[in-house]
Amino acid sequence: MKALLTASLLLLSSNLWAASVTVEDAYVRSMPPTQTVTGAFMVFKNTTGSDRAVVSAESDVSDKVELHTHLHEDGVMKMRQVEKIDVPASGETVLEPGGLHVMLIGLKQPLKLGQMVDIKFNIDDGTSMQIQAEVKTVMGGMKMKGDMDHEKMDHSKMKNMAN
Repeated sequence: MKALLTASLLLLSSNLWAASVTVEDAYVRSMPPTQTVTGAFMVFKNTTGSDRAVVSAESDVSDKVELHTHLHEDGVMKMRQVEKIDVPASGETVLEPGGLHVMLIGLKQPLKLGQMVDIKFNIDDGTSMQIQAEVKTVMGGMKMKGDMDHEKMDHSKMKNMAN
C-alpha cells in the first residue's frame, strides 16, 4: 500500500511539473572552425492551453545565447535580437534559417559534426528545459524564409556581437 501511494505521488508530481513548452527537431548549424557564431533551429511546441514564450537561453559552448529573427529592411535582410519567442497555446513555433532562431555567440571552441550541444531554455512561466541539439551540416538548396539573398544581408554587427 505504501509503495502504491508513493508511486501515485510521484506520478502526480511529475504531471504537475511537466514542461509547458517542448522541443522537437533541434539542430545547430555546422560552421567553419574560424567562425565564432552559429545558429540553432528547432520547433517549440506548447502543450498547455495558455500562450507561452521562450524568454532566454543559455549554453556552455558559447559566451552568450540570444533569441533572434531576420527582418527584411530596405532590400536588405538583417538579423535582430528579440526579447522573446512566442509559442501559442496548444500550438507551435518553428525556428528556421531566415526566420526566428537561436544564436550561439562567442563559441568557446569549434563545434564538430555530430556533437551534441546542450541548450537551456527559460520559459515565461518560470519553468526551464534542457535540450540537446546535434551539430549538422545544412546544405544548399534549402529555401530560406522570405527567399533572402545571403549576399544582401547586413553582417556589420556580427563581429561586435561576439564581444
